[in-house]
Amino acid sequence: MKTLPVVAVLGLGAMGHAFAANLLKSGFTVRGWNRSRARGEDLTAAGLILCDSAGQAAGGADVVISMLTDGDITQRILKTALPQLRQGAIVCQMGTIGVEATQALIADFGRDRPDIVFIDAPVSGSKAPAENAQIAILASGDRYKAAALEPVFAAISHRQQWLGPAGAGQRMKLVVNSYLIGLMQSLAESAALADRLGFSAETLWGALEGGPLASPYAEGKLGMIARNDFTPQMQLAHALKDARLALAAAPELELSGLQNIASLWQQAAEAGYAEQDLASVAQFIADPRKS
Repeated sequence: MKTLPVVAVLGLGAMGHAFAANLLKSGFTVRGWNRSRARGEDLTAAGLILCDSAGQAAGGADVVISMLTDGDITQRILKTALPQLRQGAIVCQMGTIGVEATQALIADFGRDRPDIVFIDAPVSGSKAPAENAQIAILASGDRYKAAALEPVFAAISHRQQWLGPAGAGQRMKLVVNSYLIGLMQSLAESAALADRLGFSAETLWGALEGGPLASPYAEGKLGMIARNDFTPQMQLAHALKDARLALAAAPELELSGLQNIASLWQQAAEAGYAEQDLASVAQFIADPRKS
């Protein structure tokens, strides 16, 4: 029986916390770090080794997962950890950080630590699926050199798709999230129109349910709208960040729909919806008091 790799999780927000919890449940030794130490304290009873720095966490691991807010933070944190990484360690960057930041990381590791296997593996899924190990991983990089990731991915996801050289996963994640963002905007507008024409979000779902337009995602988001409960699965601010990353990745395309959504969601964020679930944009659209 093969020994499980020691895993470090850098960033214990909603997704990273779920990864660490699932790895602990599967018997891994897990080292963790977060800018706010309190985010990981609840997992120490389950065995999490909570570290004071990213370098300390990463230096004791065979596999390092980074799940941080954006590209700038990810580059800065991984740069500080770079000298402390074990020879031949695997660094698996799983946040949505965009094409430019990913290429910069690939160049940094290639220049400064060519012994490290760098894997670009953002995920499709939000907080609840991550907690239940039901996310999909969009992986890219040298799969064969990263064989130690197989049990790690099995513990935190329900499927993985390998897409090619490092960087391909990030590009596909932007495509997937552009679809998700457009779908959420359509649901929000449809819910607002339904309300104006005398129907609830629940009644709208009833009209969709069982037909070709129904999906678990639509059911979940319309349910949030019906309950007026926007406890974040994916914060509006994070979705807005992803929309901008997608637009920046292909500036030559006339992605007018995504551009318009980004503009509207910026207004919603400024109106106080930034830290709520992205479904809260339905409330913003329906609010006659907005400017």
